[in-house]
Formats: sequence, structure tokens, C-alpha cells
Amino acid sequence: MDSTLLIIISGITGIAGGFIISKFIEKSNVSNLIKNAKKEAASILKDANFEAENTKKDKILQAKEKFIELKSEHEQVILSRDKKMAEVEKRIRDKESLVSNELAKAKKINDDYEAKTNEYNSKIEVLEKKQHEVERMHKSQLNQLEVLSGLSAEEAKEQLMEGLKGEAKAQAMSHIQDTIEEAKLTAQQEAKKIIINTIQRVGTEEAVENCVSVFNIESDDVKGRIIGREGRNIRALEAATGVEIIVDDTPEAIILSCFDPVRREIARLSLHKLVTDGRIHPARIEEVVAKTAKQIDDEIIEVGKRTVIDLGIHALHPELIKVVGRMKYRSSYGQNLLQHSREVSKLCGIMAAELGLNVKLAKRAGLLHDIGKVPDVESDLPHALLGMQWAEKYGEKEEVCNAIGAHHDEIEMKSLLSPIIQVCDAISGARPGARRQVLDSYIQRLKDLEEVAYGFTGVKNAYAIQAGRELRVIVESEKVSDDNAASLSFEISQKIQTEMTYPGQVKVTVIRETRAVNIAK
Repeated sequence: MDSTLLIIISGITGIAGGFIISKFIEKSNVSNLIKNAKKEAASILKDANFEAENTKKDKILQAKEKFIELKSEHEQVILSRDKKMAEVEKRIRDKESLVSNELAKAKKINDDYEAKTNEYNSKIEVLEKKQHEVERMHKSQLNQLEVLSGLSAEEAKEQLMEGLKGEAKAQAMSHIQDTIEEAKLTAQQEAKKIIINTIQRVGTEEAVENCVSVFNIESDDVKGRIIGREGRNIRALEAATGVEIIVDDTPEAIILSCFDPVRREIARLSLHKLVTDGRIHPARIEEVVAKTAKQIDDEIIEVGKRTVIDLGIHALHPELIKVVGRMKYRSSYGQNLLQHSREVSKLCGIMAAELGLNVKLAKRAGLLHDIGKVPDVESDLPHALLGMQWAEKYGEKEEVCNAIGAHHDEIEMKSLLSPIIQVCDAISGARPGARRQVLDSYIQRLKDLEEVAYGFTGVKNAYAIQAGRELRVIVESEKVSDDNAASLSFEISQKIQTEMTYPGQVKVTVIRETRAVNIAK
């Protein structure tokens, strides 16, 4: 019992002592923590004061720098403003000085003008007095001359004027004649130069068009298939194309004959398709010919478009483009019409450039000058007038229309383009090998040309020269006077124009020669 109590008391005592000790230790730790916190607070406060001092110094320094910068900018603005004001003041002073000088000059000029005006007025008064004196003396002299010559002043003046008129007229005629001769010589030289340069700059290959085409085949066995049973295939082909098909002994060839190149080309292409396909009978022939005709129409339009693009011609009416394409399948005196028109267009462009005219209009008129040769329906009008009507219908300019209509002298030429088209057309047609005529018809045409001249009174001899482009007529001087020679030349040219058909132009030259012959015995 006692021991238990002792243990309890000892335990309680130990617990109390431990509690006291722990309280003491805790108190000691708290005191240390407070001391450390105070130290840290003092250190933090010290650092904060230091940083605040540094920040304050930096702010003060920045404020000073900003103040200095603003002060400098302000001073620069003030200096710039002062400089501008100084410049303005200087300009004002200069203008004031200039105005003062101008006023001084104006005052001086005004003074000089007044002085000269006064001087001129005094001179005019003197001159008027002298003029009155001269007139008085002139009248006196005229009266003396009239008394001495027995003629009045008007009569003497008329005689003098008649003499001066005759002399002036003779001198003027001589001067005019010299000027005309010089102008003719210069014009001929310049014209030859321009034409030669134009011809040299355009060189084209000429291929004479024929009225037949040769269709080549691989073997003669194909001929029988083309002819067909009892000739039905060849008859169907001829009926569909309008072309004469000649199958003879010529090896590996069939001849297509027709004056129309379009029909001849349709027949050639149709034969090629039929032979390639192998099916040759009347129904197939009609089908292929219809398709080929449509293909040719499309090709005509494409050829027209390529031609106008190549020549640099724009805004041409679609119908005229189609007409240009049809020229590929037309010929004139054996010369392909499209090739001829392209060449004329290029020649016109070069010649217009040499003369300083509109090159595009010249090329346009050159290309379209023969469109009247490819009509859809035959017309009684000459091809030049028909082409002019088409050009007017499809909105071409007046200069182009006149050039088309006048290139064979059917109408009057109204612009400089017209003679250029005429000359270039003649150049293209006159190239060696460009055109072909049958010899018999050529000789007959020359004979007919001479016979026209022999039909007039007073004609002694007539010669067609230069391939029928000139007719020289020699007349009898006793029957035809010099004045009648000019009218005879005009009448012959008009009769040739109305009664004959010929390419280009025919120049009519009438020669009258007077001879006086005597014999000394």
C-alpha cells in the first residue's frame, strides 16, 4: 500500500517536473524565436530602406534626364522656329527689293515711252507736211507729163499695166513649166524608188492553178472498185461532186477535172476517205461527200481566220472572213486568189509605210480588193464594184470601200489608198509566172486591141506592146491635129474599156509626126 502510493506520488512528481521542464524549454524556444524574428525584421527593414533610397535616387536621376531631354527638344523647336522666321523675313526683304527694282524699271520704261511718243508725234507731223508737199509736186509733174505726152494718167497707166501683164505672164508660164518638169522628174524617181523597194521586200513563190487534180492510188485494183458495177460508183461520185473523174491507163492515178477548185477538192478528199475506208457504194459516196463539203466549209472559215491574224487585221466581219477563206479555192488567170490577195496586202502595207499613210487600212484594203471575185451568186456587176458593195454592207470604212471599187477605174479615186491598191495589184499580177493565159486567146486579144484603133479615122498604124498593156497609135498629121490627138486617145481608151475584157490597164499613146520633104535637083 505504501509502496503503491509512493510510486503514484513519484509518478505525479515526475510528471509535474517534466511539465515544468517542458514549459521552461518551450519558453526558452519562444524567446529565441522572438529574438530571431526581431533580427530578421530589422534586417528586412534595413534592406527595404536601402532599396527605397536607391529607387528614390533612380527616379530623381530619371526625372533630371527627362527634364534635360525636354529642355533640349524645346530649345531645338525654338531654334527651328527662329530659323524659319529668319528665312521668311529674308524672302520678304528680297521680294521688297525686287518689287522696288521692278517699279523703278517700269517707271523708267514709262518715261522712255512718253519721250519716244512725243518724238514720234513730232516726226509724224513733219512727215505729213512732207507728204502734202510730195503730193502737190506729184500732181504738178503729172500735169506736165500729160501735156508733154498727150496721154492722160489713166491711159498711161493702162498701157504700162498691159506691158507688165504680158511680161509677168510669160515669166510665170516659163516658171510653171520648169516647176512641172522638175516635179515630174522627181515624182517619177521617187515613185520608181518606192515601187522597187516594195517589190524587193516581198518575195513570194508563184504556183499557177490548174483545172485538174491527180489522185494517187496504191494499185490499179482500186480503179475497178471506184468505177463500180456498170460504172454506178463513178456516176454517183460525179453526180454528187459535179467533177469529171477520168480513169484511164495512167498507172496508179485518177484525174479529177473541174473548173471549180472547191468541188475538185471535195471530190479528192471524198475519194481519199472512200479508198481508205474500203466501203465504196452510192449511198456511202453521198454520205462521205456531204461530210467532206461540211469539212471544207469549216476549213474555209479557219483559213480566213488564219489569214487575217497573219496579216495583223482586226475586227473583220465574219462574213468577210468567210469570203477571204473561199479565196483559197479561187484563181484569177491561173493565179491563186488568196495568195494574190495576201501578196497585195503586204505590198500595200510596205508602200503605205513608205508614203506615211495608214498601214493597217492599206493592208485591209489590199486583202479585200478582190472579194468580188468569189460571189455566192453570179452578178452582172464588175468584181470591183461588187466587192465595194460587200465592204459597205459589212461596215468597212469609206477609204477601204473606195479603194476596192476604184482599183480597176470603175469609179473615181477619192483617197490615196486607191492608187496604192491599183499599183500593188498590178505588181502582183505582173510577176513572172504569176499568171497564165492560153496563147491563142492572148494573141487574139492583142489583134482585137489593134483593130479597135484602126476603126478610127486618121489612124495610120497601131501596135499593141508590153504584153497588151500599151497601145501605140500613129496618126496621119494631115487628118489629125494636135488638139484632136488628145481627144482621139481618150476615145480609143473609152472604146477599149467598153468593148474589151483585159487584165490590169491599157495605156493608149497617140503619136502625131509632121514631116516636110523636098528634093533638090
